[in-house]
Amino acid sequence: MAPQNLSTFCLLLLYLIGAVIAGRDFYKILGVPRSASIKDIKKAYRKLALQLHPDRNPDDPQAQEKFQDLGAAYEVLSDSEKRKQYDTYGEEGLKDGHQSSHGDIFSHFFGDFGFMFGGTPRQQDRNIPRGSDIIVDLEVTLEEVYAGNFVEVVRNKPVARQAPGKRKCNCRQEMRTTQLGPGRFQMTQEVVCDECPNVKLVNEERTLEVEIEPGVRDGMEYPFIGEGEPHVDGEPGDLRFRIKVVKHPIFERRGDDLYTNVTISLVESLVGFEMDITHLDGHKVHISRDKITRPGAKLWKKGEGLPNFDNNNIKGSLIITFDVDFPKEQLTEEAREGMAYECVCVCVCVCDEKRVAIEAELSSDMRHQDINH
Repeated sequence: MAPQNLSTFCLLLLYLIGAVIAGRDFYKILGVPRSASIKDIKKAYRKLALQLHPDRNPDDPQAQEKFQDLGAAYEVLSDSEKRKQYDTYGEEGLKDGHQSSHGDIFSHFFGDFGFMFGGTPRQQDRNIPRGSDIIVDLEVTLEEVYAGNFVEVVRNKPVARQAPGKRKCNCRQEMRTTQLGPGRFQMTQEVVCDECPNVKLVNEERTLEVEIEPGVRDGMEYPFIGEGEPHVDGEPGDLRFRIKVVKHPIFERRGDDLYTNVTISLVESLVGFEMDITHLDGHKVHISRDKITRPGAKLWKKGEGLPNFDNNNIKGSLIITFDVDFPKEQLTEEAREGMAYECVCVCVCVCDEKRVAIEAELSSDMRHQDINH
């Protein structure tokens, strides 16, 4: 073998060995960068878990393997210690660690029996009894509606477990015919039951994770299949979290738009003003007026409302209504003079600011001309 070919072969061999040692690229599997936050990782897992679940891809022979890879990636990257170990040593450094069932991870997000694939509820056998559904109101803030969030709910769920002894089950009404004599029969209805292993209900603590999606609407429901009331002879009902958006002290939601009221002084209403409004996520919305502002006047800031639930790239408007703080009683002569003086001062300040801005612009233009010459 030529030296050049031998060198190429060695490099290829080293690459293959490195790939084997490194193992799977969990960041690539989840489709997130290495700098991804835990919130980004959870969101990516939730989205891909629904897409890649084997029940949704019966014709894909690799569906089970893809789903297992996804579960393994989430288990590692959602745990700060495992993630640190993985980032340092790769998957090989995690070999001795405990790994959860991928079904457990999936049920943490969607319940025991997965989500409603295909957009329809799970098919129910009419002969199988079913426990009651549970609806729980989940209060969310307007801040969570704006930015989204993950909420963990700890629930003590009654679970049927086998117990010593037997019990009557599958009880039903049957007709029994008894011959009383030649040509004489008696028909009676009676309850007939089977014998089944005995069961008891045991409370188990379950942690469910609800994703509050940006733009979620009041009254929307998040279902967790099989997390409702149990039935000893059948399957459990469903648990549904119903979104209830709590009232906000500053902003009011109307569809995707946000409404708020801002109080300004009488002087500001006459000569204008500038101010910043702190939004739900903390960023500042700058507003300014250089003309008379009447009580009830409105200002629209497009794109500063709530994200649309179906398309988060679209946002509503922020509508600001101005209230003018008028004097509560008749002004004294001194108060009138003070207000007049304040108006003059504000006007002078505004004029000075405009003058400085114009001078700065002219100075910049002159420097630009000097450079060109």
